[in-house]
Formats: sequence, structure tokens, C-alpha cells
Amino acid sequence: MAGKIILKKEAEKRLRSGHPWIFAGEIASEQVQEGPGAVVDVFSSAQKFWGRGYWNPQSQIRVRLLTRKDEPVNEDFFFRRLEQCWNYRKRIGYTENCRVVFAEADQLPGLIVDKFGDYMVIQTLSLGMDRWKATIAEALQHIVHPAGIYERNDAPVRELEGLPLVKGFLSAPFPTTFQIEENGLKFWVDIANGQKTGYFLDQHLNRQAIAPFVQDAEVLEAFCYTGSFTCHAAAAGATHITAIDASAEALRLARENARLNGLASRCSFLEANAFDILKQWAAEKRKFDVVMLDPPAFAKSRQQMQSAITGYKEINLRALKMIRPGGFLITSSCTNLVPADVFLQIIQQAAFDARRQIRQVFFHTQPPDHPIVWTIESTAYLKFLIVQVL
Repeated sequence: MAGKIILKKEAEKRLRSGHPWIFAGEIASEQVQEGPGAVVDVFSSAQKFWGRGYWNPQSQIRVRLLTRKDEPVNEDFFFRRLEQCWNYRKRIGYTENCRVVFAEADQLPGLIVDKFGDYMVIQTLSLGMDRWKATIAEALQHIVHPAGIYERNDAPVRELEGLPLVKGFLSAPFPTTFQIEENGLKFWVDIANGQKTGYFLDQHLNRQAIAPFVQDAEVLEAFCYTGSFTCHAAAAGATHITAIDASAEALRLARENARLNGLASRCSFLEANAFDILKQWAAEKRKFDVVMLDPPAFAKSRQQMQSAITGYKEINLRALKMIRPGGFLITSSCTNLVPADVFLQIIQQAAFDARRQIRQVFFHTQPPDHPIVWTIESTAYLKFLIVQVL
């Protein structure tokens, strides 16, 4: 045993619900011989075995539990756990483009694995998980048999764990820009330079859901990234889509994706700050039948919560002012710190301030390859809402 952690009694109720994180302030005693990243045993205040996980004294999240059983955490443990993840995805029909491992929701805290066709992208976002990176890559080769594996460990959250920001191949090199197919459309994916792991797999059902609302509509999309919602709107029969993003590289791929699907004639792309454009066009009284908003996360910590709420309200208020009566607002939030009830309240308040009456016609979250554990709030992060503006 590398170490022993004894919990404070008041911490036990929260952890009994199944949450795998143990914070520094919840620990009564730390007796650890090995350095950061070591696997430690956790005991209750009454000295009963609680579970086993990895430890990092540099993080406020001191321990992330891997198991509640008294079982060894070794190569076989990770192989079995990853095999369970893949068997679940196969059972629900997600094998082509999907999230194979969703961190805490798959009992592998700190690990993200996405699959794009024949290739896989890994993120080991915590020190303890990073120590098992080679084992994880080897296990995935045996279980899933990808043509290649790439690591996108350039996420700033790693710095909180004392980890360097790195990216590169965990297999033989392969082209990192390639095509995937989603809902009958083709998209270029850049896993080396794109956001997160290169493409947002979690919106694929929601991109299908917009079809009846955008048909025969003039559409404005803000935060279009590489044009996945844009192309879905055009394919569903939108008359024209004006798509905005601040990234020139994202827009380059967006234009390529529109051309790839034969939709370029109905898509216009504009490099600009979405907040500035929405404010300007709302003031100019420009009108659209549908406005789509899919912004990045506005808050990475609880200290940023209020600014995130303010940001969501502002962009949705501007959008609501530009929608013709009977049109639709299609809006998302991927900020896990803003729960669904708060997000809906923000939209209602934005509608009140914009003097628009709205009614909800569709609400959804993430697809089943991103499963939600009710007692782990961070696993329920995506909110996708369509309202009609009356």
C-alpha cells in the first residue's frame, strides 16, 4: 500500500452518494509514502475501508477514487474498466464517432477518450491518470483496435495538477486532419489543433433536432466553430445561413465543410466577435427567422459563475431581439457550473428584458455516450434549448 487517507466524519455523507472526489478539507490524516499520483487507500473516520484512488497533494481535489472495492489498481484493472466502457458504447450503437470514456461518469476520473472513425484522441487531465497513460493507450489498442491514437493534453486544467501541456502521437504517426460522417453529412476534423479533442461529438443528436425549425428560414449562427450546425441547417432546407466565429482557422474548416457537402451557396461566414456583432445588428434592427447560439464554456471555476450568467443573458437577449415573430431561438450552454434550471431562468429573464414572449418547444442534453451520473454534477453539463418567439 502506497498510502493511507483517513476521512473526516462530516465528509462521509457526500462521498456516500457516489462522488469520487475527496477535497483537501475533508481529510483528517494523510500517510503517504510515495509521491504525487500514487494510488492510496481511503478509510472512514472509524477506520473502515472506503475505497482506492490516486492522490495529488498539489491539487485541491486530493484524491479521486477509482474503486470502492479492495482490488488492485494495475494494468488489468484499467483493461477491465476500459473494456466495460467500450462494451457499453457498442451496446447503445455508438462505435463510429463517439466518446468512449467520459471521465467520472465511466469511473475513470480525469480521463477522456474520443473516437473519430478509425482514430482515437486521449486526454489525461489529472496527475494520477496521466501516470497510467501508456497502459491506457496499450489497452485501447487491444480492445478497440484503432488505426492511431493521439493525445490532446494541452488543456490548461492540467496545470492545476502540476502537469505540462503536451500533445502528440501515442501510436505510429498518422494524418491529424481527416473526414468523419455525422447524420449523413461529412466534416473535416483537426484533432491536433481543433478545440478540445477536435470536434464536439456531444451535439450530434441536437444537430439533427434543428431540422424542422430551420426549414425555409433565414438563419444567423453565432459561435459556429467549424460549421457543423451551419451545414445541418443548410441540409435541412434553410434558405441562407450567416455564420460567425472569431477564429479564422475554424472558419476555414467551416467553409471547407460547406463545400464538402455541396452547401456553400447558402452559407456565408464572417470572422468577428459574436458579442459585438449581435449588439450591433440588434441595434440596427436586423431580423432573422432563426438565431442559433453554441458558445464555448463561459466559466471554468465558481468564481467566474456570475460573469458566465451575465454573458449568457446578453447574447440571448440580443438574439431574441433579432428574431421575427414566430421564429426560433436555438441556444446551448456547455458550462457545467450553470445547471439546467439556472440556464432556463437566464433565457426567461433575457426574453423578459427583450420584451419577447417565448415558449419552449425542445429541450435536450448530451447523448448516451456521454452518460450522466446524478450525484456527480459535472457529468450533466450540456443544455440545448429551442424556444419559439411569439
